[in-house]
Amino acid sequence: MRNNPTPELQELDRAHFFHPSTHMRQHADGESPNRIITGGQGVYIEDSEGKRSLDAFAGLYCVNVGYGRQEIADAIAEQASKLAYYHAYAGHGNEPAIRLSERIIRSAPAGMSRVYYGMSGSDANETQLKLVWYYNNILGRPEKKKIISRWRGYHGSGVMTGSLTGLELFHKAFDLPRSPILHTRTPHHYWQAEEGEDERAFSRRCAAELEEMIQQEGPDTVAAFIGEPVLGTGGIVPPPEGYWQEIQAVLDKYDILLIADEVVTGFGRTGAYFGSQKYDMKPDLITVAKGLSSGYLPISGVIVGEKVWQVLEQGSDQMGAIGHGWTYSAHPICAAAANANLDIVDGEDLTGNAKRTGEYFQQRMHETFDDHPLIGEVRGVGLLAALECVADKDRKRPLDPSHKVGPALSSACLEHGIIARAMPHGDILGFAPPLVINREEVDRIVEGTRKAVDQVYEKLRAENALSAA
Repeated sequence: MRNNPTPELQELDRAHFFHPSTHMRQHADGESPNRIITGGQGVYIEDSEGKRSLDAFAGLYCVNVGYGRQEIADAIAEQASKLAYYHAYAGHGNEPAIRLSERIIRSAPAGMSRVYYGMSGSDANETQLKLVWYYNNILGRPEKKKIISRWRGYHGSGVMTGSLTGLELFHKAFDLPRSPILHTRTPHHYWQAEEGEDERAFSRRCAAELEEMIQQEGPDTVAAFIGEPVLGTGGIVPPPEGYWQEIQAVLDKYDILLIADEVVTGFGRTGAYFGSQKYDMKPDLITVAKGLSSGYLPISGVIVGEKVWQVLEQGSDQMGAIGHGWTYSAHPICAAAANANLDIVDGEDLTGNAKRTGEYFQQRMHETFDDHPLIGEVRGVGLLAALECVADKDRKRPLDPSHKVGPALSSACLEHGIIARAMPHGDILGFAPPLVINREEVDRIVEGTRKAVDQVYEKLRAENALSAA
């Protein structure tokens, strides 16, 4: 019987592997956990030491159909044996990408026209920026180039997409954000509303502040507004009542394009196929990735609306072939994986399961944590949820960041067999389980999380960390 390879793999990992979103020195010196994942089935993953955990974050919001789906593995192998790769430049296509494009447009919000492919949400949003600038250049509006994002929005980790992201962690020490990116208010009613301001009034104020920014910058200089239907990495924050309708009215008034970043919300997670549909958004451009292939292979997409597409065609007539492309755009194996994935999403009605089981998930989270003294807000939609921790629930007083309560909760959850994510803004624990999850598994998440929250709360009390400042 072969010896456990974990110690050797960990040593090699710490010596040679540069991990994203990791404390580099601590990891290299062996001071932080180093887990080697070896397999998964359904909503569970397993590591090299045999520990099994319920993945309540679906990898990074992405493994919608669950782990171990043989159908996708078979589709990948079959396509690899036929055509492993060919480029999509100069009109070259392949059947998986063509079929995938048709089904995406058929399921997308009204008015969508074409799909451009990449490998990640970051490169897709990079494409969005270039298309917006190209669009306005073709229309003879060279000054209309500014893009407005939101604080706490997440749109990628590149230079420009990292600038779109409204989180300090992704800006600090990278000389970001870069021009011409601007940021407006986070639409989080719990922390941002004024005393006595209901959600609808708060949404109107968010829109009024956006309009004021547009007027100050000059409407002729503002090209697009980008937003996730539900804020994801910034804390899993559903929009307040009426938010997208109020924002849309401002964008329409000043002829500003709307980019809906559906990297997290696309393909069923909110209980609607697209978050744009759930919130009655009217996007001109849509970004998709994660749930497109459930992470089985890297693929992303830019869904281009008819209004923009007509101008892109006009641009080709003026300037020739568009000067934008990726080597792996519309990669046939990745497209085959995406088609097999969406066959499962559609065939098993995972969107419906996200709605039905998501309603049960939200109910269980509220009944378990609404009255917990450590939890200030329980929020979510479909199979997205978050717990926001506070030092004083009645006075809505935040915790001292030095206590790192979010990471402590995530670690405690793992002790109880649950993977939940400490979000990078505030003391927030996030959940985004696979869309195949059932009620029994939801109960396991809630029960494991309850034990973790109680455990951390008692530790904070013992350390007198909840006392008034």
